[in-house]
Amino acid sequence: MAMADDDFPRLFEALRARHLPRAGMHDIRKGIQAISMLYVEKRERFKPGAVFDGEGKRAAFALFYAPMHFLTVGGIVRALRASDPPLRRILDLGCGTGVCGAAWALEAGGAAEIEAVDAHPWAVEEARWILKTLGLRGRAWRGDAVRARFPGEGCAILAAFAVNELGPEARRRTLQGFLRAASAGARVLVVEPIARPLTASWWDGWAEAFSAAGGRADEWRFSDALPEELAELDRLAGLDHRELTARSLWLPGKSL
Repeated sequence: MAMADDDFPRLFEALRARHLPRAGMHDIRKGIQAISMLYVEKRERFKPGAVFDGEGKRAAFALFYAPMHFLTVGGIVRALRASDPPLRRILDLGCGTGVCGAAWALEAGGAAEIEAVDAHPWAVEEARWILKTLGLRGRAWRGDAVRARFPGEGCAILAAFAVNELGPEARRRTLQGFLRAASAGARVLVVEPIARPLTASWWDGWAEAFSAAGGRADEWRFSDALPEELAELDRLAGLDHRELTARSLWLPGKSL
């Protein structure tokens, strides 16, 4: 079962009501531009949680980048048929505002319970609000995603725009944990930006490991027009997202 046609409009309207009164359109526009620079131009100095520093960047992430992540991950999950057969639980690691795990849960019909973990207190509070707003079951808590206990059969692990923020040793341990979880029957989905320089130090090695374990690596370009709500913010910030892009690693949870 795919998400309902009104899920995105419902989410976006709730986000507008929550964040526009706090920040205002001028600060949101500046926040979108600042986050764009952090992601690309200043990536070598990027610090985890930097996109959540200050009201403007928080509102910009919540109103612009998070909805794009929601649509992108939803599209990937749908294309991979990642919710078939039905899921009991989704562990959303480095969840940010929780929209990526929410997108997967909605694609799964809304029945899967979400467990979302992030190190940033504002992100965790926002993820709790997202779950409540969308009527999804689950919880969000502040913690170290690397130390989370990975589930097994009938469950899924999601790491969306999160693995690249780990250090080399934490990344190595996370990969081994993902492979073990997949061998126990868990589905594993990793999503990152499509720009190769951002993940050059680790992506190819992970792709080889996922392939050897029966998984796959993909690049995605969703060329459908952005919803008008996002297209307006895109224009105001002087950006040009004509398509939503990402790349993913997928393990379907079959035995090694």
